[in-house]
Amino acid sequence: MEAEMTPLESGARFCFRCSPGVSCFNECCRDLSQYLTPYDILRLKNGLGLTSGEFLEQYTVRYVGPETGLPVIALKPNSSRELECPFVRPEGCTVYADRPSSCRMYPLARAVSRSRETGVLTEHFALLKEPHCQGFNEDAAISIDAWIDQQGLAEYNAMNDRLMTLISLKNRLLPGPLEPHQADMWYLALYDLDSFRQAPLEQDLLQGISVKAETLEKAKTDEVELLKLGLEWVRFKLFGQAA
Repeated sequence: MEAEMTPLESGARFCFRCSPGVSCFNECCRDLSQYLTPYDILRLKNGLGLTSGEFLEQYTVRYVGPETGLPVIALKPNSSRELECPFVRPEGCTVYADRPSSCRMYPLARAVSRSRETGVLTEHFALLKEPHCQGFNEDAAISIDAWIDQQGLAEYNAMNDRLMTLISLKNRLLPGPLEPHQADMWYLALYDLDSFRQAPLEQDLLQGISVKAETLEKAKTDEVELLKLGLEWVRFKLFGQAA
């Protein structure tokens, strides 16, 4: 049986709860196809006390997206255990506080559309019901807004929306695969943040882009600001556009 996808209206409530007491606990952490956003990696590598380079080498694989031609980063599964997540244990997720946005969002699916006239983003939600999941049998109704708040998704969604805006720009202005050096720029600025932090100072990579001194100073110690700077650097270097 395939998963059911049911659109949800704004303000809708749904019944779902996951806990060690649910019979399918940890099943969703197997047969893994887990893609990571730049903000996912930022949170995971910091939670594990690793540099971005160490995390990427140890826990991820890099692909080229077939539709966007962009670098795509996925978790490297435990191949000996049914392709399960490298962070799952019988007692649950060992990186729960910094788990990826897709794990937090489940069982919701979220899409965003942007008005061409106003630039305003509109969220669209659907409920994803997979045959193995018993969490829907739990008597725990919750609204979409309450779920987002409970799962700590606000900052994830905000940063992921910045990424989707950049991807949309790329698809419009530069369709098809990137040149190797362009893909490396995307990877450096969005995924390998610790290397990118040093690059503007050591290689003068910000030449030509207008960056306020206080913004650059913030980016030295605040990795969220560093990621925002990386997104804007890619926008300027690849597409010639300033924010």
